[in-house]
Amino acid sequence: MSGLSAAAQWLHLDWMLLVVAAWLLVGVAGVAALHRFNVVSHVLFPAGGVLGLVLFGLALGALTNTPEVAVLPIGLPALPFHMRLDALSAYFLMVIGAASAGISAFAAGYFRKGEGTPPGLLCLEYHVFLASMVGVVLADDAYAFMVMWETMALSSFFLVTANHRIPEVRSAGYLYIVMAHIGAIGVLLCFGVLQANTGDYTFGNMRAQALTPFWASTGFLLAVFGFGAKAGILPLHVWLPEAHPAAPSPVSAMMSGVMLNTAIYGLLRVSLDLLHLRLWWWGGLLLAVGLVTAMFGVVFAAVQTDMKRLLAYSSIENMGLLFVGMGLTLIFSGYGMQPMAALALTATLYHVASHACFKSLLFLGTGSVLHATSERNLGKLGGLIRTMPWVSWLMLLGVLASAGLPPLGGFVSEWLLLQSFLFAPGLPVPLLTMLIPVVAALIALVAALAGYTMVKFFGVIFLGQPREDKLAHAHDAGAWERAGMVWLALGCVALGLLPTQFIQLIDPVTQQLVHAGLGARVAGHGWLLAPNSTEQASYGPVIFLLGILASFALAYLLVRIFYHGRTRRGPAWACGFPWVTARMQDTAEGFGQPIRQIFDPFFRMRRELPTPFDERPHYHVIIEDHFWHWLYVPVVDLANHIARLFGLMQQGRISIYLLYSFVTLAATLLVVMQ
Repeated sequence: MSGLSAAAQWLHLDWMLLVVAAWLLVGVAGVAALHRFNVVSHVLFPAGGVLGLVLFGLALGALTNTPEVAVLPIGLPALPFHMRLDALSAYFLMVIGAASAGISAFAAGYFRKGEGTPPGLLCLEYHVFLASMVGVVLADDAYAFMVMWETMALSSFFLVTANHRIPEVRSAGYLYIVMAHIGAIGVLLCFGVLQANTGDYTFGNMRAQALTPFWASTGFLLAVFGFGAKAGILPLHVWLPEAHPAAPSPVSAMMSGVMLNTAIYGLLRVSLDLLHLRLWWWGGLLLAVGLVTAMFGVVFAAVQTDMKRLLAYSSIENMGLLFVGMGLTLIFSGYGMQPMAALALTATLYHVASHACFKSLLFLGTGSVLHATSERNLGKLGGLIRTMPWVSWLMLLGVLASAGLPPLGGFVSEWLLLQSFLFAPGLPVPLLTMLIPVVAALIALVAALAGYTMVKFFGVIFLGQPREDKLAHAHDAGAWERAGMVWLALGCVALGLLPTQFIQLIDPVTQQLVHAGLGARVAGHGWLLAPNSTEQASYGPVIFLLGILASFALAYLLVRIFYHGRTRRGPAWACGFPWVTARMQDTAEGFGQPIRQIFDPFFRMRRELPTPFDERPHYHVIIEDHFWHWLYVPVVDLANHIARLFGLMQQGRISIYLLYSFVTLAATLLVVMQ
């Protein structure tokens, strides 16, 4: 790449902007074919997926290129859009392109005529959403960034409320857009601090400013608040478990697997690129917030009975792990430990890609289950591996990756993060040195609980017997849906089997942000992944996979040789009961009960008890979030009280309104005359 001419170096950014324009044209074509369902589903959404693949290829080629900049003649007269493509933006564009390709292919077979919004309008909103995320990552000034950020929020709001006739969907959408705008205020104030009263809001000017520790910390805290609201970090997480179940499944996949990553991008851009200071307590703050968020998310995921809410809380857990990785990066960078900072940052970026693949795959799988059964409640599912084998086996790959099991991508990112903790050298602050092993142990606990949650998720939905008669008629995913899920499943496998190669792709990003990388180190160990040295720790994914396959093959041969024809098949032992029914299976509530008892302080529980007069007595436990009642309900009550006070001014009489105008005018004149 370094030998390209100056004209050729512009190709990547130019072509990416053309991809954005093409996505917008696809959306406009959707409006032109507003109710032509076949055109929208079988032409426009696949075209959007192809453009995602093009973006993926362009970003892959731009990772090792020199930064490219452009000034677009759009915006306000004195505020054009500045665009910049560097290693950091190229990496996130690669993730956006790869994930959107699979999700768009799935959407081509998923959306129905009765989604609540005309298919052509959904097509427009969907592709504007995609284009705005690319605009966020490419923006090189605060004005362009905020325009793209707000476009992303509004387009995703309309997608969340696609089924707007349902009151719960409208309520979830309103909560999401309120939290999105609250976070946007924090981001806007952050940029206001970073430009240091110069009036120049380009990122290049912000990089040139030498802020004092006070103002740098103020900008950083505003960034944590603003981008944390988008990422779903505690206590700004309340929108995420509501919006994801309300949205159509491809939209949930795009929001959880892709949009949340834009918040990670924004925080990395501010803390490691625009700000020159590296204060250790910044990392300590992210570490603490991320750890609490991860623990909160995984514990709540373990007790959910709605499959999309379970995945939403799982996304909160994964965002918490990403904040932990960023916090560790800032701690090491603040003390000049650049190789360790590169390791922590590599683990963070690796998890960004891995989460985009497996979480998008899981949300798409729930969409197929929802269409086939019309059920989201885990208590009414079961046994679907017989009628939905494609979805079941592909979801199994996503579940294993989400649980952090080898040889898939989720294991590699979490293993690298644990290496960052376990082999961290002594830090100048004794308290940090003492807490690092404790945090590592808590991360291991989070990983174990994530595995527990995924066992519940997959087992209750796909294994055992159907809990409802209608499940026997469930249909498998269609060709377009399978294609999208296969693409994402291949991403999970590739990230697990090719970690050395992928880390070398990440290397330009870590070189840009912390001036160190793992590329040269891991390349010297061949197929073994050893971030420090093979004597300390190493992992061979291909060797591990071959060992698993060899074990299965050996077990199969032994059974065929020694036991073939000697075994008798019969019904499963049911402790003496003559008939085994679905009621005897472990339920989602029963599976999560031990977690509910151990982590009881995490939950606000209400119990609905049966009465003697119930025709069908039932016992039901409703689990709620403490933060909603501690923080948000008082704010809503205060806002309603203030609104009622202002409402007293509305008398409905014109004479009173004229009096208000006269009093306002008189007060204004008095102020001016002073």
